[in-house]
Amino acid sequence: MIRAVPIGIGHYLPARVVENAEFEKTLATTDEWIRDRSGIERRHFAAEGETTSQMAIAAARAALDMAGLAASDIDAIVVATSTPDLTFPSCATMVQAGLGMERGFAFDIQAVCAGFVYALTTANALILSGQARRVLVIGAETFSKIMDWTDRGTCVLFGDGAGALILEAQDGAGDASDRGILATDLNSDGRYRDLLYVDGGVSSSQTTGVLRMEGREVFRHAVEKLAQTAHTALARAGVGADDVDWIVPHQANMRIIARTAQKMGVGLDRVIMTVQDHGNTSAASIPLALSVGVARGQIKTGDLLVCEAIGGGLAWGAVVMRW
Repeated sequence: MIRAVPIGIGHYLPARVVENAEFEKTLATTDEWIRDRSGIERRHFAAEGETTSQMAIAAARAALDMAGLAASDIDAIVVATSTPDLTFPSCATMVQAGLGMERGFAFDIQAVCAGFVYALTTANALILSGQARRVLVIGAETFSKIMDWTDRGTCVLFGDGAGALILEAQDGAGDASDRGILATDLNSDGRYRDLLYVDGGVSSSQTTGVLRMEGREVFRHAVEKLAQTAHTALARAGVGADDVDWIVPHQANMRIIARTAQKMGVGLDRVIMTVQDHGNTSAASIPLALSVGVARGQIKTGDLLVCEAIGGGLAWGAVVMRW
């Protein structure tokens, strides 16, 4: 059986680090208030003129270096982002050009914070169908460009960054001992659109808009739906929560991460955490956490991982993967 196996990971964070205390100058908030409600201590913001595609290219180069590959070895690029450089063309084609890749194909996926899980699932399907042998999967965001800086309930939560993962077709035995993606689960429910959205767009207002969120409702849905989708993906893979080495969750909020792990029956000592240093980087948060987890020496070859995320739409899902 063919499996989509991870062979390279990398990430990029903008140089500017914004500590919580910086928001005290302009908002009725404190470092303690932000930490207590989100677990976030700092985040990175893109520099003036620094774009999503530039960050994605930097992360992609790091992943290619780790894999010992050139851009010409990649068949497809899938970029998960809600903050592309332009309305069109896709951010992925800009990454393709930036890497000097003159073959294959590239496209974007937009599922907000669940984007990387959707992108992994799509890349897995491309590999299993024989459409591509190696796929570069990227999550990249510049959410600092769509913040309402007067709304203390949202603008303190988000950050910018990019992470990239290379998947390669390899033979497996067809059981849970295989390396690579073992199972996926995707979901959405458009009835909850107004819980998390951006109030602008090409056909509605001809403006970019800013992020709006009903925080309490998003929290309630997140804990329930993330645990459910993780259990579904684990069952499809033929494994249980006790078999999991690491949960690598969407890094939105420390309390959501902790409650979800509790509902799954997994201790926090088996959860990769980066939210304190990166904030919520939307589609970039899982690949950033994967890359940091590998760099720290936490994630090792053969480890069983669960990646789960929820975002605007609402859209949510999970991927079970053996590293």
